[in-house]
Amino acid sequence: MKIISKYFTELTQDQTDRFIQLNPLYSELNEKINVISRRDIENLYERHVLHSLAIARVISFEPGTSVLDAGTGGGFPGIPLAIIFPDVQFHLIDSIGKKIKGVESIIQGLGLKNVTTDQTRLEDLNQKYDFIVSRAVATIPQMLSWSKGLIEPAGFNALPNGMLYLKGGDFSEELKQVGRNYIVYNLSNFFEEEFFETKRLIHLW
Repeated sequence: MKIISKYFTELTQDQTDRFIQLNPLYSELNEKINVISRRDIENLYERHVLHSLAIARVISFEPGTSVLDAGTGGGFPGIPLAIIFPDVQFHLIDSIGKKIKGVESIIQGLGLKNVTTDQTRLEDLNQKYDFIVSRAVATIPQMLSWSKGLIEPAGFNALPNGMLYLKGGDFSEELKQVGRNYIVYNLSNFFEEEFFETKRLIHLW
């Protein structure tokens, strides 16, 4: 939890309490369903929570914003963002039922009222969102193809409506295929830990 308060110094007591709860909630869930690797559960706050919160270093979502977390897995980046932005509505989806059930148990344990879930695929949705967030579930061109038509064209945030995609490694060839505006943020500019040296956040619109 110290690593979160290190970079997010203005958390309310409610937000702090919820972040503290993540460790026992995920440890208990992981004993039933392996949503996080055994090695990573020891680095939950750095590799999952703080990694998810990189999005909050780029944009402070306005109240009333709708955000889709596509392929949420264990609830990342959606759940940490929902704690940070209580006035934003998050919809978390994954095609694997046991992961969604696990995510629902975390949401209930935290008492989050601004999060909904669904077992479905991105390409099967038909409603619109201001932003889609995700952590490297597919190539960038594939994600854009699956999410076609899901972004509200008119936005009211500091950044244009679009996709905020957390990804590591070399994806330069993928970006050559996107045919739209994008900005790449190096997470090492936000966080000093070695884990973030090769991590990026791409905003596409």
